[in-house]
Amino acid sequence: MRVAVKSRIWRHEKPMTEKEAQDWLRDKFDVSRETWEQLEAFLAMLAEEMLHQNLISKSSAEHVWDRHVVDSAQLLLHAPKGQSGKIWLDLGTGAGFPGIVIAILSDYKVEMVESRARRSAFLESVLQKLGLTEKSLVIGDRLENVESHPVDVISARAFAPLPKLLSLSHRFSTENTVWVLPKGKNAVRELKGLSPKRQKMFHVEQSLTDPEAGILVGIG
Repeated sequence: MRVAVKSRIWRHEKPMTEKEAQDWLRDKFDVSRETWEQLEAFLAMLAEEMLHQNLISKSSAEHVWDRHVVDSAQLLLHAPKGQSGKIWLDLGTGAGFPGIVIAILSDYKVEMVESRARRSAFLESVLQKLGLTEKSLVIGDRLENVESHPVDVISARAFAPLPKLLSLSHRFSTENTVWVLPKGKNAVRELKGLSPKRQKMFHVEQSLTDPEAGILVGIG
Protein backbone atom coordinates (compact mmCIF):
# COMPACT_ATOMS: atom_id res chain seq x y z
CA MET A 1 0.00 0.00 0.00
CA ARG A 2 1.28 3.45 -0.86
CA VAL A 3 -0.02 6.91 0.01
CA ALA A 4 -0.11 9.34 -2.89
CA VAL A 5 1.66 12.66 -2.58
CA LYS A 6 -0.70 15.41 -1.52
CA SER A 7 1.48 18.46 -1.02
CA ARG A 8 -1.21 20.52 0.66
CA ILE A 9 -0.54 23.10 3.36
CA TRP A 10 -3.57 24.71 4.98
CA ARG A 11 -2.89 27.94 6.84
CA HIS A 12 -4.17 28.83 10.29
CA GLU A 13 -4.70 32.46 11.10
CA LYS A 14 -2.57 32.34 14.25
CA PRO A 15 -0.89 29.85 16.62
CA MET A 16 -2.73 28.40 19.60
CA THR A 17 -2.57 30.11 22.96
CA GLU A 18 -1.44 27.96 25.89
CA LYS A 19 -5.04 27.64 27.08
CA GLU A 20 -6.23 26.68 23.61
CA ALA A 21 -3.47 24.07 23.46
CA GLN A 22 -4.54 22.58 26.78
CA ASP A 23 -8.21 22.63 25.77
CA TRP A 24 -7.33 20.91 22.48
CA LEU A 25 -5.52 18.13 24.34
CA ARG A 26 -8.42 17.53 26.70
CA ASP A 27 -10.88 17.45 23.82
CA LYS A 28 -8.93 15.23 21.43
CA PHE A 29 -7.62 12.70 23.91
CA ASP A 30 -10.19 12.78 26.71
CA VAL A 31 -7.29 13.18 29.14
CA SER A 32 -7.81 11.66 32.57
CA ARG A 33 -6.71 13.38 35.76
CA GLU A 34 -3.83 10.93 36.16
CA THR A 35 -2.64 11.51 32.61
CA TRP A 36 -2.86 15.28 33.00
CA GLU A 37 -0.80 15.05 36.18
CA GLN A 38 1.82 13.07 34.27
CA LEU A 39 2.01 15.76 31.60
CA GLU A 40 2.36 18.50 34.22
CA ALA A 41 4.98 16.49 36.13
CA PHE A 42 6.96 15.97 32.92
CA LEU A 43 6.94 19.68 32.15
CA ALA A 44 8.02 20.48 35.71
CA MET A 45 10.93 18.08 35.33
CA LEU A 46 11.78 19.65 32.00
CA ALA A 47 11.84 23.14 33.53
CA GLU A 48 14.09 21.92 36.34
CA GLU A 49 16.46 20.17 33.96
CA MET A 50 16.67 23.31 31.81
CA LEU A 51 18.70 24.82 34.64
CA HIS A 52 21.39 22.22 33.94
CA GLN A 53 21.27 21.64 30.20
CA ASN A 54 19.75 23.28 27.15
CA LEU A 55 16.83 21.07 26.15
CA ILE A 56 14.47 23.49 24.39
CA SER A 57 14.83 27.17 23.50
CA LYS A 58 13.87 29.70 26.15
CA SER A 59 11.40 31.34 23.76
CA SER A 60 9.56 28.07 23.10
CA ALA A 61 9.58 27.25 26.83
CA GLU A 62 7.13 30.12 27.29
CA HIS A 63 4.73 28.33 24.92
CA VAL A 64 5.55 24.75 25.87
CA TRP A 65 1.99 23.38 25.64
CA ASP A 66 1.55 24.67 22.09
CA ARG A 67 5.08 24.43 20.69
CA HIS A 68 6.01 21.10 22.21
CA VAL A 69 3.17 19.14 23.85
CA VAL A 70 0.46 19.64 21.21
CA ASP A 71 3.12 19.63 18.48
CA SER A 72 3.98 16.11 19.66
CA ALA A 73 0.48 14.89 20.49
CA GLN A 74 -0.88 15.77 17.05
CA LEU A 75 1.25 12.99 15.57
CA LEU A 76 -1.09 10.47 17.19
CA LEU A 77 -3.86 11.70 14.89
CA HIS A 78 -1.95 10.22 11.95
CA ALA A 79 -1.15 6.85 13.56
CA PRO A 80 -3.39 3.81 14.05
CA LYS A 81 -5.50 3.97 17.22
CA GLY A 82 -5.92 1.33 19.90
CA GLN A 83 -2.45 -0.07 19.41
CA SER A 84 -1.63 -1.60 22.81
CA GLY A 85 1.72 -3.38 22.63
CA LYS A 86 2.60 -1.98 19.23
CA ILE A 87 6.01 -0.30 18.92
CA TRP A 88 6.51 3.41 18.26
CA LEU A 89 10.15 4.24 17.43
CA ASP A 90 11.06 7.89 18.06
CA LEU A 91 14.40 9.03 16.67
CA GLY A 92 16.44 11.74 18.38
CA THR A 93 13.93 12.24 21.20
CA GLY A 94 16.03 14.94 22.87
CA ALA A 95 13.95 16.68 25.55
CA GLY A 96 11.17 14.11 25.27
CA PHE A 97 9.25 15.34 22.24
CA PRO A 98 7.40 13.54 20.90
CA GLY A 99 8.47 10.32 22.67
CA ILE A 100 7.48 11.10 26.26
CA VAL A 101 4.21 12.74 25.20
CA ILE A 102 3.31 9.73 23.04
CA ALA A 103 4.12 7.40 25.95
CA ILE A 104 1.85 9.38 28.29
CA LEU A 105 -1.09 9.76 25.91
CA SER A 106 -1.17 6.39 24.15
CA ASP A 107 -0.89 2.62 24.60
CA TYR A 108 2.11 2.35 22.31
CA LYS A 109 5.35 0.86 23.57
CA VAL A 110 7.62 3.81 22.85
CA GLU A 111 11.30 3.27 22.07
CA MET A 112 13.25 6.53 22.24
CA VAL A 113 16.62 6.71 20.52
CA GLU A 114 18.84 9.45 21.96
CA SER A 115 22.61 9.28 21.63
CA ARG A 116 23.47 12.28 23.81
CA ALA A 117 24.25 10.90 27.28
CA ARG A 118 22.85 13.76 29.38
CA ARG A 119 19.61 13.83 27.44
CA SER A 120 19.13 10.08 27.54
CA ALA A 121 19.77 10.18 31.31
CA PHE A 122 17.06 12.84 31.63
CA LEU A 123 14.63 10.74 29.61
CA GLU A 124 15.38 7.70 31.77
CA SER A 125 14.63 9.69 34.92
CA VAL A 126 11.33 10.93 33.46
CA LEU A 127 10.20 7.38 32.63
CA GLN A 128 11.09 6.21 36.12
CA LYS A 129 9.39 9.07 37.96
CA LEU A 130 6.25 8.86 35.83
CA GLY A 131 5.98 5.08 36.10
CA LEU A 132 6.38 4.49 32.38
CA THR A 133 9.30 2.06 32.37
CA GLU A 134 7.13 -0.99 31.66
CA LYS A 135 5.81 0.45 28.41
CA SER A 136 8.68 2.65 27.26
CA LEU A 137 12.45 2.58 27.05
CA VAL A 138 15.37 4.82 26.16
CA ILE A 139 18.04 3.56 23.77
CA GLY A 140 21.10 5.62 24.61
CA ASP A 141 23.05 5.08 21.42
CA ARG A 142 23.37 6.17 17.82
CA LEU A 143 20.70 4.74 15.54
CA GLU A 144 23.40 3.07 13.43
CA ASN A 145 24.25 0.87 16.42
CA VAL A 146 20.69 -0.17 17.24
CA GLU A 147 19.80 -3.74 16.28
CA SER A 148 17.24 -3.93 13.48
CA HIS A 149 13.71 -4.88 14.49
CA PRO A 150 10.28 -4.18 12.98
CA VAL A 151 8.25 -1.31 14.41
CA ASP A 152 4.75 -0.02 13.79
CA VAL A 153 5.34 3.74 13.80
CA ILE A 154 8.46 5.83 13.19
CA SER A 155 8.68 9.48 14.21
CA ALA A 156 11.53 11.97 14.11
CA ARG A 157 10.91 15.56 15.10
CA ALA A 158 14.39 17.02 14.53
CA PHE A 159 16.64 14.12 13.65
CA ALA A 160 18.16 14.51 10.18
CA PRO A 161 17.38 15.65 6.63
CA LEU A 162 14.79 13.40 5.04
CA PRO A 163 17.06 11.35 2.70
CA LYS A 164 19.46 10.55 5.56
CA LEU A 165 16.59 9.84 7.95
CA LEU A 166 15.05 7.30 5.57
CA SER A 167 18.42 5.74 4.78
CA LEU A 168 19.23 5.20 8.45
CA SER A 169 15.82 4.00 9.59
CA HIS A 170 14.26 2.05 6.70
CA ARG A 171 15.56 -1.22 8.18
CA PHE A 172 13.05 -0.85 11.02
CA SER A 173 10.05 -0.49 8.70
CA THR A 174 7.71 -3.02 7.16
CA GLU A 175 5.11 -2.53 4.43
CA ASN A 176 2.67 -1.50 7.18
CA THR A 177 4.88 0.85 9.18
CA VAL A 178 3.46 4.37 9.51
CA TRP A 179 5.88 7.30 9.31
CA VAL A 180 5.01 10.63 10.97
CA LEU A 181 7.78 13.13 10.35
CA PRO A 182 7.37 16.80 11.32
CA LYS A 183 9.46 18.76 8.82
CA GLY A 184 8.52 22.37 9.48
CA LYS A 185 8.50 24.82 6.61
CA ASN A 186 10.71 22.51 4.53
CA ALA A 187 8.26 19.60 4.35
CA VAL A 188 7.26 19.98 0.71
CA ARG A 189 10.78 20.86 -0.41
CA GLU A 190 12.28 17.84 1.33
CA LEU A 191 9.61 15.58 -0.11
CA LYS A 192 10.29 16.81 -3.63
CA GLY A 193 13.97 16.01 -3.11
CA LEU A 194 13.25 12.29 -2.85
CA SER A 195 13.11 9.80 -5.70
CA PRO A 196 9.67 9.37 -7.33
CA LYS A 197 9.32 5.96 -5.65
CA ARG A 198 10.00 7.46 -2.23
CA GLN A 199 7.71 10.42 -2.89
CA LYS A 200 4.78 8.07 -3.43
CA MET A 201 5.11 6.85 0.15
CA PHE A 202 4.15 10.22 1.64
CA HIS A 203 1.66 13.04 1.71
CA VAL A 204 1.86 16.32 3.60
CA GLU A 205 -0.39 17.30 6.48
CA GLN A 206 -0.36 20.79 7.98
CA SER A 207 0.87 21.15 11.53
CA LEU A 208 -1.71 22.37 14.03
CA THR A 209 0.89 24.46 15.83
CA ASP A 210 2.49 26.31 12.93
CA PRO A 211 0.55 27.65 9.93
CA GLU A 212 3.59 27.22 7.70
CA ALA A 213 4.81 23.81 8.91
CA GLY A 214 4.10 20.39 7.46
CA ILE A 215 4.14 16.78 8.67
CA LEU A 216 5.13 14.04 6.25
CA VAL A 217 2.86 11.03 6.72
CA GLY A 218 3.52 7.78 4.92
CA ILE A 219 3.18 4.01 4.93
CA GLY A 220 5.76 1.42 4.03
